[in-house]
Amino acid sequence: MRLLPQTPPPVATESSTNGSRKTNNRGAVTAEFAVALPAVLMLLTMLLAGSAAGVTQLRLEEAARAGARALARGEDPAAIDVIVRKLAGGSASSVVDTGGEWLSVTVSVRMAGPMGNVVPWTLTAKAEARAETAESTRTPGRLEGKPGGPEKQTTIRRPE
Repeated sequence: MRLLPQTPPPVATESSTNGSRKTNNRGAVTAEFAVALPAVLMLLTMLLAGSAAGVTQLRLEEAARAGARALARGEDPAAIDVIVRKLAGGSASSVVDTGGEWLSVTVSVRMAGPMGNVVPWTLTAKAEARAETAESTRTPGRLEGKPGGPEKQTTIRRPE
């Protein structure tokens, strides 16, 4: 009995359907995924940071409205600051303006942006209320925290 030398099967270089040459695509999906993954993660980071800023803005507006209502009832500026910090968080700062018939409370907070602390955002909300008591208009003055950034105004008007 005679043994024939074994040869490897022939490698096909052309496709049987369209006649084009086969190419080795191993790793192409991995390379495309490696390129697309940072872009997807950056988009997700921006989306989450924008959502957090929106929620924080709503908290600031509510704190400014509550502060303006309390100020209109005759609370002192130190009590307004406590109310604002309770609603907007401990890092929020407030400016209380009691000069005139209309009283205003401006609340601002500095928060980390989508790039962390490299590009911080300063969010601000302002609310005004008409003085309801003679005592609230008698104490003109201004209590300042650290305001800044563009102001978003929320106005509370009571019917006369």
